[in-house]
Amino acid sequence: MKNVYMDYAATTYVKPEVLDEMMPFFTEKYGNPSSFYGISRETKMAIDKARNRVSKALNCDVSEVYFTGGGSEADNWAIKGVASAHRKKGNHIITTKVEHHAVLHTCEYLEKQGFEVTYLNVDKEGFIDLEELKNAITDKTILVSIMFANNEIGTIQPVKEIGAICRERKVLFHTDAVQAVGNIAIDVKEMNIDLLSLAGHKIYGPKGTGALYIRKGVRIDNLIHGGGQERARRAGTENTASIVGLGKAIELATENLEEHNKKMTFLRDKLIDGLLKVPHTRLNGPRGDMRLPGNANITFEFIEGESILLSLDFEGICASSGSACTSGSLDPSHVLLAIGLPHELAHGSLRLTLGDGSTEEDVDYVLEVVPPIIKRLRDMSPLWEDFLKKGEKYYDVQR
Repeated sequence: MKNVYMDYAATTYVKPEVLDEMMPFFTEKYGNPSSFYGISRETKMAIDKARNRVSKALNCDVSEVYFTGGGSEADNWAIKGVASAHRKKGNHIITTKVEHHAVLHTCEYLEKQGFEVTYLNVDKEGFIDLEELKNAITDKTILVSIMFANNEIGTIQPVKEIGAICRERKVLFHTDAVQAVGNIAIDVKEMNIDLLSLAGHKIYGPKGTGALYIRKGVRIDNLIHGGGQERARRAGTENTASIVGLGKAIELATENLEEHNKKMTFLRDKLIDGLLKVPHTRLNGPRGDMRLPGNANITFEFIEGESILLSLDFEGICASSGSACTSGSLDPSHVLLAIGLPHELAHGSLRLTLGDGSTEEDVDYVLEVVPPIIKRLRDMSPLWEDFLKKGEKYYDVQR
């Protein structure tokens, strides 16, 4: 049995080069960056170097990068911070129905505090309608938060156009770019982005570290209070080793982006095409360049996604049925429901995501293993039995 990891959208391993740069800050270079003696100056300089690496990857000023404890914290800070700082101007926020729960649950929290939130629809491939966005903006709108690329179905939103709309209407634009960094070339200036969230563990860096880009001049309240770290914006002694790791990881992730994407796209398309040869399957999300290069999300009719995962695990294949943050939930994916899948189809989804460790042999193994698993599970499924009895009339009943 092979061991094949295809859940890179959930997390990645730490690359050796990243770990090598981190290690001295656990043992030798342990000084508190806020202190004034020699070993503390070393750690402060290391954090400055990491900040410079992040700013270069995003094409922003180093003073616009703030380190956080991860992507979820960055999302929370961006949304709650803007909401708090701009409450006198308005109480309306716009997001979408397919956001990560770090955004959705934050917006739901703010609704309880008296804010109004508009959740934009998406089409069958996961794209928002730019006209719907324009029409949703009012004189009370203070923030638009729309993810750069979807973590489940890989849809890449027209971020530059969204940013231009927001800039024209004088509304702040935040994007959750956790899945986009390391897969898409990002220029926050050209794309009219005011705030951007990213996470280290999606780009072969350490878990528990992230960053928030805040455009110079944007008013935003602090999320965490205490000390004067991060230029008095994010309290707490800096996690130096992980910040160093994030800096190295983002440098590696963005230096050979074209070559990386060429490899991932080839493997992705081979995987998708092979899985769609199984009868009664469908691809969730778009084809082509507007899909993350390493993302494949397939629905297999008449069976449960969790059953597929258990069977794949037995064969040494790591995959998921959606976001890792909701893997314990029995509810169908909110993303798949939002693109129009009925509950029974949304339950039968499989997400396979590729990364730097993926090979063509891995793809071939998955394509060898999946079809017999689907056949076996369908043979045990009453839904499949019902379909075989009724044929196309089955769909008429379901509709």
